[in-house]
This record gives sequence, C-alpha cells and structure tokens, in this order.
Amino acid sequence: MRGLLQRVSSASVVIEGKEYAAIEQGLVILLGIKEGDDKKAADYLADKIVNLRIFEDNNGKVNLSAMDVGADLLVISQFTLYADCRKGRRPSFIKAAKPGISEPLYNYVVEKLKESGLRLTTGKFGADMLVKISNNGPVTIMLDSEEKR
Repeated sequence: MRGLLQRVSSASVVIEGKEYAAIEQGLVILLGIKEGDDKKAADYLADKIVNLRIFEDNNGKVNLSAMDVGADLLVISQFTLYADCRKGRRPSFIKAAKPGISEPLYNYVVEKLKESGLRLTTGKFGADMLVKISNNGPVTIMLDSEEKR
C-alpha cells in the first residue's frame, strides 16, 4: 500500500464541475492499493500518516506531526501509484488491486484515520476527479507499507 502525502495550505476535489470536498492546512493523501495488501498494511500506513513529523514548529524546523498541528486530511484513491513504466510507453497497472479489493481497504484506511480525531474528508472512490492542491513547502513524501517488512 502506498500513500503519497502532500503538505498543503489548501486542497479541494471537484467532480463534474462541483466542489465535492475541501480542506485547509493539512495533508492530501493519495492512496494506492496493490494486490496482496491487507489491514496490517493499512494500519501501518494510517499510523505513519498521522504521526509523521512533516510540519514546521515555531523555529521553522520540520518537527511536528499532523496530530500535533491538528491538520485536515483529504484522502483520494489513486491506483496509478502502482504504475509500472519499465516497458514500452504505456504504463501497466497490473499490480494495482481491483476495485472489489481496493475499495474496502481504502474505506478501512479512512476509518483508521478518522480514529485520530483529525478533520477528514475524501474524494469519491473510482470517480474522475479534479484535485486542486496548494502544496506547502513543497513537501511531498511517499510512504510504502513494504518498507516496514
């Protein structure tokens, strides 16, 4: 399971020309799920997301977590995080889990993140979305549950 975290000053999701979700200071989490991922991978990723120290303290040091600053969270499903571009010119998404597997795990991660008490909103699973991101820093970090193993 992969989570691409972007620290943002604001972000929103537009679906069919209408704003669907929006956050202020916080994290946009682009979440990719691959075949073989499970709740253990989801637990690891959710814990890492809310506790990773990627926000600045009063001294300008990157020393605070989403929990410390009361960050907003916006979670977006993103199967393209498992694109394999090694052959040819068209990415293969064969490693990405099918919706029947990935949607329940996506929802599980969302529920685990909600347990943090942080304000959380999501995109719409499987929808064609326009994601507007004001990346702050810029800070963009890739988390992968495989790193724990």
